[in-house]
Parts: sequence; structure tokens; C-alpha cells
Amino acid sequence: MRPPQPPLNLVGDFGGGALYLAMGLLAALRHAERTGEGQVVDCAMTDGSISLMCLLYGHLARGTWRDMRESNLIDGGAHFYGTYRCADGEWIALGAIEPQFYAALVQGAGLDAATFAGRQDPADWSELRGKLAGVFATRPRAAWCDLLEATDCCFAPVLSMREATRDPHNVARQAFVEVGGVTQPAPAPRFSRTPGAVRSAPNPAGEGGEQALSEWGVEPAG
Repeated sequence: MRPPQPPLNLVGDFGGGALYLAMGLLAALRHAERTGEGQVVDCAMTDGSISLMCLLYGHLARGTWRDMRESNLIDGGAHFYGTYRCADGEWIALGAIEPQFYAALVQGAGLDAATFAGRQDPADWSELRGKLAGVFATRPRAAWCDLLEATDCCFAPVLSMREATRDPHNVARQAFVEVGGVTQPAPAPRFSRTPGAVRSAPNPAGEGGEQALSEWGVEPAG
């Protein structure tokens, strides 16, 4: 079993921290508009990260989640929900949880239907994961993309950050924008009446502080 891997800082700093703080501030603003009363918004990254686990703690309470790593549907336990290395050393990801998506995976990847019939039984997952790893190791990532991307088997290539900017789906969605010669994520979510836009490329380190303070109505210390 592999050791736990750091999920960047997306879950704590951004998900459990910044997004929960923004949600809390918006809720407090709505309350102030209705009542004229302000309040303190107490937001901790750990609280927000725990809150994101509500669904899984519900499953744990009713016995549908095993309190062990890589033992469940979406934590690396199931052979049909995880990543696999290809012949060229690149990786692909699967998320074929629902029966119809799993059936599409079996058909699209040319798997033996009888061998891969044990979708529901966790006792079969480890063996089937090994077999599936052997299958995906026979072709490079691009070949699997050609074979499976147009199917409903919940398949995707695992892309590097630079590759993601060139992915056809992201290009069609205009998920990345280039401003000032710097490619960066486009604003999200998107609004029909008040669309957001990236105004400039990131400032070099140490620059732009006084301008930001001025835009926020804060006078620089003199």
C-alpha cells in the first residue's frame, strides 16, 4: 500500500479555507442587508476541510464506508476508480462507478466480461485491479485516449499542468486564458450578466503592493 500523498494545498487552503471563508462572508453580507446587523465570520481551514467530509462521515455512520485507506469505492479501493500506468509511462484515470459506465469500460477496453463481472464485491477488487493494470500497460496513453475518450466509461488521461492547457475540452471551454504572455486559469464560476475577466498578468515579486492598497482604499504608510 502506498503512503498517503499530499493533495497539493487545494483541500485545506483553498477548499476548506478560502472558499468557506468567501461563502461565510457572502452569507454574513446577506444577513447584514436584511437586518442591518454585522457579525464575526469564524473560518478555520480544518473546520472547512472536515465539512467537506460530510457525505463520507454519513456513509461511515451507516456502515457503508470502511475506515481503512484504499478499501472503498472512491479512495483507491475499487479497481474501476483509480489511476493506471500505460506502456509509455504516462497515466490514465477511471471513474466508472455506475453500472452503465462500468459496462462501457469493459466493452471499450476489450475486457473479458466474465473475468470483470465482480464489480460489486470488494473481495474481487484487488485481483481485478492487477488484471486491469496489466491491460492498460499494453498501450501508450494516447492509444487509450483514442479508444476510450469518446465512450461513456468515465475515462480521462492524467495530464501535466502544461498539457492541461492544450486539452481539447479545456480549449473548447476556454478554461485557460493568456494575459500579458502568461497562461493562467480563467475566472470561475462563469456569470451570464457579470462575466469575470483576468485584468493583468501576475506582478513580479515585490511589485504592485502600493497599487493594490490604493485600489482597496488603504493609504500607504508614509
